[in-house]
Amino acid sequence: MTRPTLRIGSVMLLATLPTTADARLTRLIVERTEAVAPARPGAPAYRILHGRYEGQVDPADPHNRIITDIAAAPRLSNGRVAYSATFAIALPDDPARTSGFLMYDVPNRGNGAVAADPDGHVRVISGWQGDISAPDAQRLTVPVASGPRGRPLTATVLQRFTDMPAGAASIAIVGGIGRPTPRPLPVSLDTRRARLFRQSSDAAAPVNIASGNWAFADCRTTPFPGRPDPTQLCLRGGFDNGQAYTLVYRGRGPQVLGLGFAAVRDLNAFLRSAAADDAGTPNPVAGRIRWPILTGTSQSGNFVRSFIALGFNQSEDGRRVFDGANPNIAARQVPLNIRFGVPGGAAGLYEPGSEGPLWWSRYNDTARGRGTASLLDRCRATATCPRIVETFGSAEFWGLRMSPNLVGTDASADLPLPPEVRRYYFPSVTHGGSYTGGFPLAGDKPYPGAPACTLAWNPNPSAETRRAVLKALADWVSTGKAPPPSRYPTMAAGDLVAPTARAIGWPAIPGAPSPDGKLNTFLDYDFGPAFDYRDLSGVLSRQPPAVRRTIPSLVPRVDSDGNETAGVPSVQLLVPIGTYTGWNELAQGFGKGGGCGFVGGFVPFAKTEADRRAARDPRPSLQSRYRDHAGFVARVRAVAADQVRQGWLLADDAKKLVAQAEASDVLR
Repeated sequence: MTRPTLRIGSVMLLATLPTTADARLTRLIVERTEAVAPARPGAPAYRILHGRYEGQVDPADPHNRIITDIAAAPRLSNGRVAYSATFAIALPDDPARTSGFLMYDVPNRGNGAVAADPDGHVRVISGWQGDISAPDAQRLTVPVASGPRGRPLTATVLQRFTDMPAGAASIAIVGGIGRPTPRPLPVSLDTRRARLFRQSSDAAAPVNIASGNWAFADCRTTPFPGRPDPTQLCLRGGFDNGQAYTLVYRGRGPQVLGLGFAAVRDLNAFLRSAAADDAGTPNPVAGRIRWPILTGTSQSGNFVRSFIALGFNQSEDGRRVFDGANPNIAARQVPLNIRFGVPGGAAGLYEPGSEGPLWWSRYNDTARGRGTASLLDRCRATATCPRIVETFGSAEFWGLRMSPNLVGTDASADLPLPPEVRRYYFPSVTHGGSYTGGFPLAGDKPYPGAPACTLAWNPNPSAETRRAVLKALADWVSTGKAPPPSRYPTMAAGDLVAPTARAIGWPAIPGAPSPDGKLNTFLDYDFGPAFDYRDLSGVLSRQPPAVRRTIPSLVPRVDSDGNETAGVPSVQLLVPIGTYTGWNELAQGFGKGGGCGFVGGFVPFAKTEADRRAARDPRPSLQSRYRDHAGFVARVRAVAADQVRQGWLLADDAKKLVAQAEASDVLR
């Protein structure tokens, strides 16, 4: 096999021309092309390709056998299993201005877009979630597995419902958040063969609802028992939105959702090294790609962790797919490779996602009896591990059960990081950081459909720090230049403590809720013997799962302002205008008084010392910290410049932050 050397701009690229058997993307179809202006003056003009691709996997290939139900999927005449997915690729018009990087960003619940890149990177997204069918989403089409002689495969299905409209007579049987997806159809509409129960809180004992008081039916226009409908749940007297309802039934016809991992692997292996698809259609970025990098945020970051753990960073021809990876604000694995899995969930009660290894180094999970393992075991065995930069913040500790990733399931000591992993912690941020940014004294603006929280929304951002970190990852992958040492809270430094106000050092702020009771508890579930806990794969045969134990969890401590001290702080945290938390309090609905999802809170400082004394606020006022608006802006300017010097902030972002400080109402 030849490896001709091509010169693209000032970058020397090695283009590999494999045989058609090497990459199992079989057909790439570009359906639409759009021209895109440069991301900034002087940057390259772009075009974006939209379309779909088709792929085939060999169920007998060791790279694919781990996919749940792949052996029961329908076969093509060549014995392979087919799938198809949508994609979008942004690439410079001028090949010579391509940087050599491919940045694949895993879509979150089908959402995502690509755009012109200021640095000439090729940007790619594609569908990976087979339970999404919305035409505006990036989506994946996968086959339905069946048993012998075509009989449907079945398994127990669990679906939980909260915060439905008050008094609703019937609700759709859908799962996930953000973009709810249909759940499998029941084997029978006979409610005596299913179970419905309610709970007043996550900790409350389940109360069974008699089978005669509910139905698989639509009662929106027809009174109970309504019109039979396998996609709707109807309750006599309507639903109480102060309760959680859990439905357990036998479902049929599982989609082979685990093919989502293979689909991402195959597309990027093709883009990295193939000349053309099986039909002769040229690879649109052939010869341009040298360093593919995989990124994902939240649910998509969980996908990145599972993608690596299950061995999908090795293509069918044995080569590494991605050279670098950034799982961002991801505390778990994605429950995708499970019969009737719900990849769009978010660490709610009874949801799988934290059962397998959560750590990068090998650790003996004695608390759960899972033995010694790590997320890197498979790629280590095949020498296909990417270089990894892990990024996350405070809300991941409080809302998404991050603690065992750092200290194991016994919370007895810090777990070491292997040499191919860097970890950077964003202190005192909400899930994903502020999405509006700046220095708003009123807090961040809630997104549409957000839960109602007691505290204002946390306006502390993480995007600027992450951009600098991603640049360091790109340098690490392309030149070998090591990123800065990892910075995150540890037990050894006294940064990680019990999740109580007293332990973390929470200041008594008048009118503000306490962090006590705001942690999303980490439960050790027993999903039955058909579930592969280490690989988060297989069948959930025990629903709801039995709770075997509570796993101890730690959270970062705070200073006298209530702000966290470990990690890589933003400019906003170094020049604070209030207390920024990774937790908040739910103000209404089911779970009122507990944690408000993964939404962080904000309590602004008093403007003047007189205001502070009147409110009995123990935290110094803005006036005592910065004197006046000019003093505040000067402090932001100095801190931003220092962050640039240390490599935690890009120069353009520093200018933006100074401008936001100047435009703010701080001490006006």
